[in-house]
Amino acid sequence: MRSIISHNLPVNRSLVPRLLQYAFVTAVVGCVVAVYSRVLHANPTTVALTFLLAILFVANYLGLRYSVYMSLLAALALNYFFLPPVGALTVADPQNWVALVVFLVAGVLASHISERAREQTRQADMRKRELERLYDLGEKLFLPDRLNDLLQFLCGYIRTIFQNDAVQIYLCESGRFLRSPSDYPGFAPEDLRAVAEEREMRIEGGRRCVAPLSLGLRAVGSIGLFGNLPARETMEALGNLVSLAIERSMTAERLAHTEAARESERLRSALLDSVTHELRTPLTAITASITTLRSGAVQEAHTREELLAVIEEESLRLNRLIGQAMEMAQLDARQIHLDLGRHRMEDAVRGALADCPEALRGGLTEVLLPPDLPAVRMDPRWMRTVLRQLLENAVKYSEAGRQIQVRAEVRGAELVTSVVDRGDGIEDFELSLIFNKFYRGSNHRSRVQGTGMGLAIAKAIVEAHGGAIDVESRPGAGSTFSFTLPLH
Repeated sequence: MRSIISHNLPVNRSLVPRLLQYAFVTAVVGCVVAVYSRVLHANPTTVALTFLLAILFVANYLGLRYSVYMSLLAALALNYFFLPPVGALTVADPQNWVALVVFLVAGVLASHISERAREQTRQADMRKRELERLYDLGEKLFLPDRLNDLLQFLCGYIRTIFQNDAVQIYLCESGRFLRSPSDYPGFAPEDLRAVAEEREMRIEGGRRCVAPLSLGLRAVGSIGLFGNLPARETMEALGNLVSLAIERSMTAERLAHTEAARESERLRSALLDSVTHELRTPLTAITASITTLRSGAVQEAHTREELLAVIEEESLRLNRLIGQAMEMAQLDARQIHLDLGRHRMEDAVRGALADCPEALRGGLTEVLLPPDLPAVRMDPRWMRTVLRQLLENAVKYSEAGRQIQVRAEVRGAELVTSVVDRGDGIEDFELSLIFNKFYRGSNHRSRVQGTGMGLAIAKAIVEAHGGAIDVESRPGAGSTFSFTLPLH
């Protein structure tokens, strides 16, 4: 019994509304006949015009089949109830035959015209909805710049916006097949390849469609839709839109790779120039001092001591440059080991000042550390390196005799440590570049020695501690370099 009921339900559900609509049309004809035959007693012309209006109304709201049915039924009612002899399906006057035929033809023709207008309106509404869907899809497709990000959601976007059962995409260049949902059987791979090569759209049974993806004469791939299929023109527009989005992402990736290669080459050249210059300067000074001492031209003891001091200073500088390069290499390779523990920032600041004697000369540096600062989890050796780099930069780029400040405070769940200088400041466009390796401020490259590695080293160390480093600067008013470390 259950199987019989479930088998008959679809038929009953589709049949009952139709019967009700035919009954409604019959009732309208009966009402017109009753009103004009018993109440108003109108002439046949008035009755015919009323029937025509009713037929147009039915054609507009119910469709062609119901309006044609109403035309036939109204012709019979007009003949039987209003054309003499009344009460018989015959016509006495030949002119009434002409009128009856004209009425029937006019009714069917009006129904057909109304149905065409209704279909055109439906098609226009459907195209409007499909254009809106294409616009929504275009907004989503042109957001990702990376091809993998686009392909990850492409099928899902199309399926959601066009309300399809499933979507498949094949890409010629990579040979990839995309599908949403992943378990839908869909088209065979060779069918998708064939459509991409032939560039001919295939529509099967009104529920399956494969369209080519192409740009000009170049095939990009193919797309298959299942279920709710848009119009053919919309399918072509969808294929062009998807092709443009894929090509745009591929072009963006190629440009990014080209730019990365160019930037890598530029950095390599900058590194070689910087390292060559920075290494050559102390080596030149050391060589010149040694040559002078060996020549025997210097007899005064204090002059010899000065040359020996130059050799010692430049040797220390050379050693520091090599140490920076090794630190940068370790940080890049993530080969540093942090000996983390609870330590006070005051100890790291004191050690950094000892490593940077230039910052202590003449009371140049003012240390403002509250006595109740909490200990923070850090490696004091590496944190000392961070502070030394910031102090050396502050000394280099501050005007002679201008004071430097080192301060720290607790903000929320972080300890913020800052080094404030009173130098020329940094231009706004350089703030986002200042922590890049080998980058040096455009106003100081020619007059201040350096490799551009110090701030990059400081940033890498702070981030390895789970913190962040930033800079605030105003041209002509100095800069404030601050880094944060989590308290917990």
